[in-house]
Formats: sequence, C-alpha cells, structure tokens
Amino acid sequence: MPEKKMNIKKYKQNAVVLIAVMFYLGTFVNAANSAPNELVKSMPVFAPTMPGLPSLQQRATIQNKWLKQRLDLLIPDLMREAGVDMWLIIAREYNEDPVLETMLPSTWMSARRRMVLIFHDQGKNKGVERLAVARYPVGDLFPSAWDPDAQPDQWARVAEIIKEKNPSSIAVNISDTFPLADGLSVSQYRQLKNALGKSLEERLVSNDSLAIGWLETRIPAEMATYQSIMRVAHRIVERGLSEEVITPGVTTTDDVVWWYRETLAQLKVSPWCQPSVSVQRAGMSTFDIEKMVLENGNIILPGDLVHVDFCMSYMGLKTDTQQMAYVRRPNEMSAPKGLREGLYAANKVQDSLTNNFKAGLSGNEILFAARKEAINSGLTPTIYTHPIGYHGHGAGPSIGSWEQQNGSKGTGDYRMRANTAYSIELNAIEAVPEWNDQKVRFMLEVDGYFTGNSFYYIDGRQTELLLIPR
Repeated sequence: MPEKKMNIKKYKQNAVVLIAVMFYLGTFVNAANSAPNELVKSMPVFAPTMPGLPSLQQRATIQNKWLKQRLDLLIPDLMREAGVDMWLIIAREYNEDPVLETMLPSTWMSARRRMVLIFHDQGKNKGVERLAVARYPVGDLFPSAWDPDAQPDQWARVAEIIKEKNPSSIAVNISDTFPLADGLSVSQYRQLKNALGKSLEERLVSNDSLAIGWLETRIPAEMATYQSIMRVAHRIVERGLSEEVITPGVTTTDDVVWWYRETLAQLKVSPWCQPSVSVQRAGMSTFDIEKMVLENGNIILPGDLVHVDFCMSYMGLKTDTQQMAYVRRPNEMSAPKGLREGLYAANKVQDSLTNNFKAGLSGNEILFAARKEAINSGLTPTIYTHPIGYHGHGAGPSIGSWEQQNGSKGTGDYRMRANTAYSIELNAIEAVPEWNDQKVRFMLEVDGYFTGNSFYYIDGRQTELLLIPR
C-alpha cells in the first residue's frame, strides 16, 4: 500500500502492545498508563551523572585555566601579527562585545557596568600588559586600573592610560565584514573619540584579524577535551535516533526534538540552537527542509529517512552535528542500497572538501576547489561549511552557504589558519533506485580540526546509516 495511505491507527494499536510489553520488562518508567502519543514523555533520558561529564564547578575551573593560557599564549602573537601596540575592548553590561564575553571568568555571566579591557604590547621582553578600566578587577586576569574616587570620569582615565603608554596604533572592534569582530557600539565609539581628542583618535584602527584570530584559534588544552565534548554530542544524537526514543507510527519529529532538549537539560548542558528533525520518504515531491513537514506530516513511519540537526554548548565550546537514520520496515535487516550509497556520496563530498584544506587559502578558494573535485567525481554537492568554537557559526572563513555556491564576499575571502575547527556541513543529492529514482538529499554535519598541516574529525564521522530499530 502506498506510504501516504498507511493505516496510522494500526500502528498506534501495535505501539500500545509494545509499550505494555516493555513496561513489564522494566524498560520504561510510569509508562503503563500512558497513551501512545505520550510515549516519548515517559522515556528515560541520560542520568545527570553521565560518565565523562564533570560537575559545574569542575567545568568552571577548567574553563578559567584555559582562558588564562589563551590570554598568555595567543594575544602577543596576534597583536604583533596585526601590527598594533594596543587593543581596546569596550562593552557595557548586557550589551557585551562578542570577544569580551569570551574573556570573562566562567562565573561572570556578563560585563559589569562599563568595562574597558586594555592590551598593551610592551615588546617581546616585557610582554603584553593587561588592564581593566572598570570598577572591579576581572578575576586575576585583568587588574583594575581605575580608582573612581580619585578619578570619577572613567573615560578620562582611559585617555590618561593611553597617553601614558603612547601607542602608535590602537585597535578597536569595528568590522564591516564580520559580526563577531564588530562589537564596539556607536555610542561607546563616539565617547571614546571624545575622550581621546584629535591626536590620539587618529591612531584608532579596526583590525578584523585580532578579534577573529582570538575567537577561531584553539589551544592544545582545549583540543584535549574537545573530543570528549563531541563524544557526548554524538551519543545524544545516536540515542535520539533509536528505538529508545522513536516508535514508528507513534513518535513525531517534535517528540524527538523535545527529547533532545530535555536530555540536555538533564545533563546541565545548553543548546545553542533549537534541534531540528525531519523525514524524507518515497513518493514525496520535495526535499526542502522547510516544506518537508507540510508534505510528510510529522509522524515518523517505517521506510522513512530521518535527519537530525543538533547543536550543543559545553564548557564554552560548541558542537554542531547532523546525522541520518533509516526506519526499518518489517523483515528489513538494513536500509535500501540506494540510501546507503547516498550516504557514501555525502562522505565523498566531505573528502573532496577536507582534501583541499590548506593554510593561507581563502574560504572561497577552498569551496571552488572542493566543488570541482566533487563534481568531477560524478557527485552533486552543496557545501556550506563554517568555523566552530566559541560560537556555533564561528569566527573564520566561510566555505560556501546553503543558498550561495559561488563564494561569499568578505567572509569567504578570509584565509584559513592553523589550529582552527570547522563544522563540515554539506549534502549530496542522489537518485535512489528503490524509491523510483526519486532524488534524496543526504545531509551531514560533523566537527573537525585543522592543524595547519592536516585535518581530522574530532570524534569521527558517520559512514553508515543508523537503523531504527538497531
């Protein structure tokens, strides 16, 4: 019988029997009196004490150690590479510069009143001095250089310090290209210029590479833990794409979305975007994610190809994951060959992309080379890969976008640097013989790290469709 005419009532009846059996086996908690559409609500999620997840206090301690190492290791090289003597980062409470947010101790939820962080390069022998023109010192990282009782005017104190240090150039975070490097608000820029006067104002420069370089560069201590962070994300995704969560004919895509949200809440881990779950199935006319639910409905059925996009923020670092699963029909032991080969095609697009990673190339150059290689291999690729780190759609070169495969002006012109991480996000479109040669979009996303000489996936990548049930 065609998929669109399947008897949903029959599936719900079968699901009731399944729930009862599993209850008596002790698999579910409080599921005996649940209606079929309440199934997901009664499913267990990860215990909060999941192995490998330190306490909130331990996480904060580790993050603070990372921050001090980053400030000591990265800032001098970034400032000297950019050719600036001083870097000012200015923000107010609840209107934080994206860079300043990443320089606050882990127990600080925001800036306090107005904060002016000053980096002053005193040369290789003395290093980079760090100061805060703020009412409070910023932990043990930026000592306060302002006594409001002695000098009530905060901006006047900023000007005094700058005159004393006498830098030849003063970088501020203003960018036409990168939102993450554009954190200085108009009002604060105006007040800074008024305080400095004409001679010092002329020394102000904007330099994207300082903010972007700081945000995109990962240090060894972070990478030592990033695999564990990714492993947690992958385990959550894989459990959501299993019979533990999905009962065909009963579970909806929304049920799975909120299972992910509830699981993250149990683990005291935050999402940085709302998860999305969609299905493709034989006979549908579109693979546009925005239209899939309208055409397919949101009940997951046998024979469906299920796609999940899942975002997680843990210990200040982001993960971004897309995986796919196939819902087996009765007596099926695996997914149809055409679907399996479609996933392999997406893997080949991944290879075409990462084969072309090279320090010094722009995001656009990498995109063009990767697409050429993939197309010459007989693939139909769409590449929309982005940096990841402190932000999900992070700082660094854009390598395509969903709607633009001809390169991205500005962000795509930025050049790839060593010690940076990327979400390898893309898809391949393939005709599936078992679905009457219907075209299917095979969408994958997985995080990886570029050392400067080589690329690797931080916690591996999906190379086989997950099966529901396993």
